[in-house]
Amino acid sequence: MRPGQLILPTAAAAATTAGLLFLLSGLTLTSGCNKALCASDVSKCLIQELCQCRPSDGNCSCCKECMLCLGNLWEECCDCVGMCNPKNYSDTPATSKSTVEELHRPIPSLFRALTEGDAPINMMVVTFPIAEELSHHENLVSFLESLDTHPQNVSLPSNSIHASYDTQENMCTVVYFDDCVSIRQCKLYCESMGGSKYRWFHNACCQCIGPECVDYGSKAVKCMNCLF
Repeated sequence: MRPGQLILPTAAAAATTAGLLFLLSGLTLTSGCNKALCASDVSKCLIQELCQCRPSDGNCSCCKECMLCLGNLWEECCDCVGMCNPKNYSDTPATSKSTVEELHRPIPSLFRALTEGDAPINMMVVTFPIAEELSHHENLVSFLESLDTHPQNVSLPSNSIHASYDTQENMCTVVYFDDCVSIRQCKLYCESMGGSKYRWFHNACCQCIGPECVDYGSKAVKCMNCLF
């Protein structure tokens, strides 16, 4: 390129960019869209032009590709790209829903070492009696498919009782990350801390669950920058 030569974008590139900006602006205006959870993945799919068709207009030519692109977030984020009807989150807020999974190779000594004393930066350590952990009836509405042939995701029955534990003395320790994270990041972070399980709330708050916990930690959202 000669000095001072200006390269202008092609008409097609300009149109693609304009279309993407329009769709992203629409994402921020869609009242039903869970922006904290969906923005990153939706942007990726829009950039790849995998969610451009409109089923509401009778055109579902891209529906399968869009669903594969959004993956596990399809149910939560399909309305952000106009693939399904907007959700009414006033009835079932994202903070009342969560996904849990047992981790395959917990390292209890590592988790204890990282959660003793002062909490690491960008995290909050919470300890409470196991009796409190077992007092809540869980209503888990979605599950992350495990890469293993034997998924470890489990739903807790309404009569979940752990009689073999001394719930009066034992304590459950969990870690909350301050910021919103994706479900895959949540699993990765909790594995790197040696956690036994994780709970990912549908507002994108992540909780790593320690080895002394007998259920799935707390159902309270306590991520400092990811509360809603």
